[in-house]
Amino acid sequence: MNRTVIVTGSTSGIGLGIARAFAADGAHVVINGFGPKETIAAAVGELGSLGGGKILHHGADMTKPEEIEDLVATAAGTFGSVDVLVNNAGIQHVAKIEDFPREKWDQLIAILLSSAFHTMRHTIPLMKKAGHGRIINVASAHALAASPFKSAYVAAKHGILGLTKTAALELAEFAITVNAICPGYVLTPLVEQQIPDTARERGISEAEVKTDVMLRLQATKEFVSIEEVAATAIFLASEAARSITGTHISVDGGWTAQ
Repeated sequence: MNRTVIVTGSTSGIGLGIARAFAADGAHVVINGFGPKETIAAAVGELGSLGGGKILHHGADMTKPEEIEDLVATAAGTFGSVDVLVNNAGIQHVAKIEDFPREKWDQLIAILLSSAFHTMRHTIPLMKKAGHGRIINVASAHALAASPFKSAYVAAKHGILGLTKTAALELAEFAITVNAICPGYVLTPLVEQQIPDTARERGISEAEVKTDVMLRLQATKEFVSIEEVAATAIFLASEAARSITGTHISVDGGWTAQ
C-alpha cells in the first residue's frame, strides 16, 4: 500500500529533496509551494517517474490557515488519508531587531511556526483514525543555537522544537511520532538569497559569509547536502524509528556539538 506524504515548501531546495526521496520510496506525494508553472510541472513529472506513487501539487499559501486546511483536505480526499506530514516551508529575512520590518516578523512566524500548527491540527485526526502516523518538522541548527540578525527565524525554529515535543507527548499512545530534523547550513536557494544581506549587515564579502559565518561553526567545514536531510526524513518515517518521538536529529556537521 502506498503511503501518502505531504511536504510543505517542496517546489525547491530541501523540501523538493525530501519529496524526491519519498517518491522514490513509492509514496503518493503532495508537494506544496510557489514557482513558475513550468518549474512545478517539471517537478511533478520528475517525482512521478521515480516510484509507483502519484504526485499532486497544491499551492496553499502557508500564511493562510484556510488554504492549509484545504491542502490537507485535498490530500486526504485524493489518497484516502495522510500517513506522513513533513513541515518544511520556510523563508528568511536578515536584519537587526531594531530594523526588522514588523510585516517580515509576522510573515516568518506564520510560515515557519504557525503553519506547522495548522497542518498538524488538520492532519492529526486523520492519523488517529488510521492508527498510525509520522510528523516530521524541518527545524534548523538555529532551533538549538542563535545567530545575530535572524531574530524571527531563530525564534520560530526554537518554537518548532517546543511544538514538536508537545505534540509527541499528546500522540505517543496513538502510534504517531513527532520529531524534528535540525540541519546546519545547506546551500539551497533560501541560503543563497541571504548571503548578500548577511554580507551587508556584517560589512564583509559574500565569500567571507560562506567561510567565516556559515561554515565557521560547522566542524566539517562543508555544507550539509539535501540528500542527507532527506535520508533522515525517510528514516524517521520508517518502522525502525517507531520509538523515536519528541526529539530532534541534528544534521549539522558538528555545529551544535560546540
